Amino acid sequence: MSGRIVIVGTGIAGATAAKTLRREGYAGEIVLVGDEPDLPYRRPAVSKELLAGTGSFDRTVLEPVKFWVDNRIDLRPAFGVESVDTDRATVRLGTGEVLGYDSLLLATGARARAIDTASTRVHTLRTRADIAALQAAITAGGSLLIIGGGLIGCEVAATVRGLGARVTLLNAGPALMDRVVPAVVSDLMRRTHEEHGVVVVNDVLTTQLVDAGDGVTATAADGRTWSAAAALVAVGSVPETALAEAAGIAVNDGIVIDQHYRTSAAGVFAAGDATTGFHPLRGEFERGQHWNSAMTAGAAAALSILGHPATPAEVPWGWTDQHGVSMQFAGWLHPHDELIVDGDLDGKDFLAVALRDRRPVGAVALRRPRELRAIRPLIAAGEPWQSAEPVAAH
Repeated sequence: MSGRIVIVGTGIAGATAAKTLRREGYAGEIVLVGDEPDLPYRRPAVSKELLAGTGSFDRTVLEPVKFWVDNRIDLRPAFGVESVDTDRATVRLGTGEVLGYDSLLLATGARARAIDTASTRVHTLRTRADIAALQAAITAGGSLLIIGGGLIGCEVAATVRGLGARVTLLNAGPALMDRVVPAVVSDLMRRTHEEHGVVVVNDVLTTQLVDAGDGVTATAADGRTWSAAAALVAVGSVPETALAEAAGIAVNDGIVIDQHYRTSAAGVFAAGDATTGFHPLRGEFERGQHWNSAMTAGAAAALSILGHPATPAEVPWGWTDQHGVSMQFAGWLHPHDELIVDGDLDGKDFLAVALRDRRPVGAVALRRPRELRAIRPLIAAGEPWQSAEPVAAH
């Protein structure tokens, strides 16, 4: 198979797609275009070792320059794509150059969701470019307000406390990370944060962030206020769909894709955080927002471009590191699920399996990554749970 495949987005989905195409024997041109000036890198490091300053950027790079050259992947960081013309099968780069394509993959990712504020002391954290300003604010002021108790908010709280700054974490929900872990694990992680000096306040609807003297003040709907030298907004992400929308491609909380990662436009595929698709294991549309899901999607989209059968849907999974605690999670958990815990919660060594109608739907593990991997096929199979015995590691 020859021709030219253009991939828009140098994140893990786009980079994995390019690598997969070559590995599967595609002999044509591959052009990998991105907005960021860097080589493709491991984005999870942004909220951890890169923010902490404990790891070099070079160690987060997915592949060195030589890899892309040797594999004849035309990597163009910092170029960006201005527009897509699906009728002519072309893309216009930020440089003005127009490239034709035989297939186009949109892996445009997502951006951090922002809060409307005029304060220059309010930050978001999504890419390497966001790190320096946040580090400077923390170093200069010694304190940070974090708006949002999801994965990024909690990871940054742990990282910043490790740097010695004072941290207050304001969470809109009743429990930390409640979209990916059950209540007992949320409570465990809240206590872990508090043991390390993080002030955690749940059920806070932040309505305003404004400059106040030499810092920033957050105001809640009930009138309570909290202040710090700077603030980080970590309230989720927004899919980057503007390019697709302008091209007339169907969008609904993400670029709409089918099981083959095809969009509504002929010859145009999409993968990663920018997309939404029907997940047969869940029975509804969802937008994947985890590193592993984007990597899997990039590989699957590449195979679809090459005409392979649809890749079976997988159970999403992810991980997080906070205060030296490494946690893995998988599936889809709900606060009302029945929970079977094997191990020691307080000792932070356990596997918790969530059951719904006696079927496993999700799991969380601390210090048991093999058992977490073993439960994923059982979640995918959807078979009734036979006992309360722990899951065997494979």
